[in-house]
Amino acid sequence: MSAPHSDRDLRGAVAIVGVGLAGCGEAPGWSETEIMAAAARHALADAGLNAQDVDGLVVASVNIFLSGLAIGEQLGIHPKFTDSTCVGGSSFVGHLMPAAMALQYGLCDVVLVTYGSNQRTGVGRAEGAKFKAILDPQPFEHPYKPFNPPTSYALASARHMHQYGTTREQLAEVAVAARGWAQLNPEAFSRDPLSVQDVLKSKMISDPLTVRDCCLVTDGGGAFVMVRADRARNFPKKPAYLLGVGAAHWHRQISSMPDLTVTAATESGARAYAMAGLSAKDVDVLALYDAFTINTILFLEDLGFCKKGEGGAFVSGGRIAPGGSLPVNTNGGGLSCVHPGMYGMFLIVEAVRQLRGETGARQVKNAEVALVHGNGGVLSSQITALLGTEATR
Repeated sequence: MSAPHSDRDLRGAVAIVGVGLAGCGEAPGWSETEIMAAAARHALADAGLNAQDVDGLVVASVNIFLSGLAIGEQLGIHPKFTDSTCVGGSSFVGHLMPAAMALQYGLCDVVLVTYGSNQRTGVGRAEGAKFKAILDPQPFEHPYKPFNPPTSYALASARHMHQYGTTREQLAEVAVAARGWAQLNPEAFSRDPLSVQDVLKSKMISDPLTVRDCCLVTDGGGAFVMVRADRARNFPKKPAYLLGVGAAHWHRQISSMPDLTVTAATESGARAYAMAGLSAKDVDVLALYDAFTINTILFLEDLGFCKKGEGGAFVSGGRIAPGGSLPVNTNGGGLSCVHPGMYGMFLIVEAVRQLRGETGARQVKNAEVALVHGNGGVLSSQITALLGTEATR
């Protein structure tokens, strides 16, 4: 097998052939490792495989020390290749890169990527924030005792509103659209009706963001299985091919972000599009990391779906909701479906299901290309991937 000489040589070279979820919503009594292992077993079963078929293992965890070793032991996997890189919630989109390279170079034949968290029933948001602040204080911010991550995203929201005239109602439209999709998804955690006024009148968390502008706090795990493209047709389900992937990060602390209205998605998206030979107009369905309503607006702008500053107007009128012209976060997103600490894994699972045509009432007709965008830290790590059906290779 010859080694790839450029990123374009990875286009269509690997595919996702199995996906699975476990413990989404509430999983009382389950450890993070147990949720992660259950999700892995479901993804392997979806691919018609078992743990003994896996020789590449990729994981990320905030709380599990030596997570690759822990989950390998739990599942009885003896991998030739292991990666436990963690760059926050975007990690699992980023894991597509090393997994693809390991497969293409012949270092392994079956890569399992898995994640799990018991954030809701194990450690809640407030306790988790205090714990992280003790372990990893941010020197320019910690003395002022911010309630992060909401405080950081509130800064970006306020700046976008000031600079471009974005309104609270427009931010709320993002949450309402996500809830509309969640109501079509029996696996979503929050499915009650939600209006713009409901969002605006809900509890203020960090001005201008209310609790409905903020992601859920749930348990949950997810996993996916990757193989080389030359084997992909031999599995039970339709493969989703990796067409392009790109990553970038410019800062760690929000106080070091060069411009609160522009994220490194401008770079990660451009790299992913270049590898895939595609652009925003070729995308049929989007899975964007919506930890807060401002995220969706920023990423739609930075990934080329509208001009900078026009994101608020772009999402108005139900454009990204069911029945709108651009399907975004069709599972309900982190705002209404599931958000167990790090959400990037669930972007990939939903994108693959959409490309397979498996999502029932929320299925996007003729979905051939899905854009997945992960966000890590406080608008820090940005990783974009494009997945496609057989017809797009």
